[in-house]
Amino acid sequence: MDWNLQQMSKLLEVVFENAHEPMIVTDKDGKILLLNRSYREFLNVQDVIGQPVTDVIENTRMHIVGQAGVAEIADIQQIKGQNMIAHRIPIMDEGKVIAVLGTVLFQDVQELTALAAMVAQLKDELTYYKKELRRRMGATYHFDQIVGYSQKLQELKKFSQKVAKSDSTVLITGESGTGKELFAHAIHAESKRKMGPFIRVNCAAIPDSLLESELFGYEEGAFTGAVRRGKKGKFELATHGTILLDEIGDMPLPLQAKLLRVLQEKEVERVGAVRTTPIDVRVIASTNSDMLQSIKEGKFRADLYYRLNVVSLSIPPLRERLEDLPELVSNLLKQLGESTGVAVRAIDEEVWHVLRGYSWPGNVRELKNVLERALHLMEDDILKKEHIWLPVSDEGTHESLAVPTHAVRPLKQVLEEAEQEALRQAMQQAGGNKLNAAKLLQISKSSFYEKWEKYQ
Repeated sequence: MDWNLQQMSKLLEVVFENAHEPMIVTDKDGKILLLNRSYREFLNVQDVIGQPVTDVIENTRMHIVGQAGVAEIADIQQIKGQNMIAHRIPIMDEGKVIAVLGTVLFQDVQELTALAAMVAQLKDELTYYKKELRRRMGATYHFDQIVGYSQKLQELKKFSQKVAKSDSTVLITGESGTGKELFAHAIHAESKRKMGPFIRVNCAAIPDSLLESELFGYEEGAFTGAVRRGKKGKFELATHGTILLDEIGDMPLPLQAKLLRVLQEKEVERVGAVRTTPIDVRVIASTNSDMLQSIKEGKFRADLYYRLNVVSLSIPPLRERLEDLPELVSNLLKQLGESTGVAVRAIDEEVWHVLRGYSWPGNVRELKNVLERALHLMEDDILKKEHIWLPVSDEGTHESLAVPTHAVRPLKQVLEEAEQEALRQAMQQAGGNKLNAAKLLQISKSSFYEKWEKYQ
């Protein structure tokens, strides 16, 4: 409908009269022109139009603002023993004050105090949730937690810290258990994205049929069982942060093409979507596979490899930095002591001979497992040679020590140790490639990963 002047005037009158906040309008000399219902009820008055505001409202300054023409915002005014908060705003026409509008924000300062307390509490809760989210989605490890004084490791840490300052894509290679994920965490924690999320995706552990939707998300109704309103993928969740594509060498070829487009275009396309979504993500990829050999065999795209391999970090295996053993053992025993409650006061010299004579195909992860098992075999606080159990090596370069043959152990423990040894030998024969190790054991890729994670 078209509003005429009379209808508009009536509307403004109704709005003013029924406003929740107490409101008053006076002329420049302080004579009351309008006083709405909320203010009348607050003052407990009725017919006051035309009266001086000073006769109706105690401690008022409406007439002063009318003369001075200067607004007073959020001023505390006491009425009936209550401190209220009011605005007094001069209404100007051609540079002259023609009226003054007064509004009450809080009829009692205690209302403001309560609101301020509630806002402060909400801010505290928001800060807590942000910290908790950052803890859960952020990096867990930093460079000072990567242990070792060997020249190889020190040079690698120094270079990685330099790389962390940039936004370059990083490819981390190395055998299983060398600490590739630790370096990825540390790079994120040292980068300008450290306040953003750190999202890890194991490309080998997720079934091929689900990997695309996990990485890129999907729209509502994209497939049977899709969540209503769709779901963000890992790339979108990592926005303004870092995504780690672990075991990138096991990614299916069709997905490799889509990942290449994501890296080139800086946008993702959800499954079932008709448009793309821009992303701002740093990519770190890691693998224990020989990528160049995979390219030769047609299992990995050369163009994707070179897109990922902007900066390359090769993590040395433990057998190439045995001088780090003392520091690693000390650090791991401290960690294990906190989780198991078993403390080690001293280590026999024979223990070092055994540890240095082993090839460590499982690297630092295997060392941690060996030490944890040893803690459970200890009867006092001294770590001895007989507490160290190592599987038989093909090279025979170490002493294999097991629990005494006369000690009958639970069948479950025996079976688990046999399964663990089978996994280790398969990994050793497969050169650290988990997919090939699974084929040697004649089990599925997902079953191998489930068992491998179980014993790590």
